[in-house]
Amino acid sequence: MGPLSGIKVLEFESIGPAPFAGMLPADMGADVLVIDRPATTDLGLKRERWYDVMMRGKRSVTLDLKDPRSQEISLDLIARADALIEGMRPGVMERLGLGPKTALGRNPKLVYGRMTGWGQDGPLAPRAGHDINYIALAGVLNAFGRKGQAPVPPLNLVGDFGGGGMLLGFGIACALLHAHKTRQGQVVDAAMVDGASLLAAMFSGLLAAGRWTEERGANILDTGAPWYDCYETKDAKYVAIGAIEAKFFEELVQRLGLSGLPPQNDRARWPEMREAFGNAFRQKTREEWVKVFEGSDACFAPVLGFAEARRHPHNLARRGTISVARLEQPAPAPRFSVTPAQVSRVPPERGAGGRAALADWGFADGDIGRLRSAGLAFTD
Repeated sequence: MGPLSGIKVLEFESIGPAPFAGMLPADMGADVLVIDRPATTDLGLKRERWYDVMMRGKRSVTLDLKDPRSQEISLDLIARADALIEGMRPGVMERLGLGPKTALGRNPKLVYGRMTGWGQDGPLAPRAGHDINYIALAGVLNAFGRKGQAPVPPLNLVGDFGGGGMLLGFGIACALLHAHKTRQGQVVDAAMVDGASLLAAMFSGLLAAGRWTEERGANILDTGAPWYDCYETKDAKYVAIGAIEAKFFEELVQRLGLSGLPPQNDRARWPEMREAFGNAFRQKTREEWVKVFEGSDACFAPVLGFAEARRHPHNLARRGTISVARLEQPAPAPRFSVTPAQVSRVPPERGAGGRAALADWGFADGDIGRLRSAGLAFTD
């Protein structure tokens, strides 16, 4: 049933990192109930749900939070939850009468998870933004890109999902453990600008030690080193090499059939080495290089697209992809030896499964009828 079986999470509809944070406990067996808005175009939310992977494993009820009756309905649900996830701008939940003070007053052991870009305080707290803005201010975006070129946004993985949703998921798990031991709830303030900065913790040390420069494309891990980069192959595809350690570098050179190269760490001659690597990799197709490096410790991998990655033998062996309602998607992670995670339900349409969820949360038939008459909508 998953390591979080029995945990009830109430998620207020949002976009991006908040539903990702809700997907994590759902994958781990928690019962995640989403308070969706009624069908609307707000936030682009009118899209179909069948492909919204981050909604997997959840159930839904709908509620117009602008309706004066919604506060008491929400508090009834909050009273039965172990954790809450909201991704509104700072102050919005307070204006709805659902801020932490009110929620914890109704449920003192509640873990109140808040997901924002800039955090709950600070001069930028009330301002709009997206992943690219948060990682820019965290100093992280500046490090992505090639020498002499503009920074390259790494999708929205670093701010939204790594530094945002995943960090909030970890924070909620920590606070749930504390609440279990003490019956004391608390607020988890997860900000993407903080999380992105935290992901780059290693580089604080490297900068202090003089082993990293702020110049893009001039360091070992940012395409500065020729033995940590991507190269085009004969068929216009790409391979990735990361032969940092000397023994791995030696095997890389041997598998490439090269000789007479400069020493690995002679930075002045890196351009010469890069040209040699580039010329070598262009002599064979990507799949031919895969065969050359089979069984190798040269830190080599083909650069695969999302669809290709699902079919790679290693990922197939690890069962890294699952199919939910015929939609291929990443399997829950990490793996557990005793309480394996699983996707229990397809993404719900608005209100889908809500009645059963309310029953599972301990509401009697009369209470469910009262909630429905007060404006909470759901389907069986």
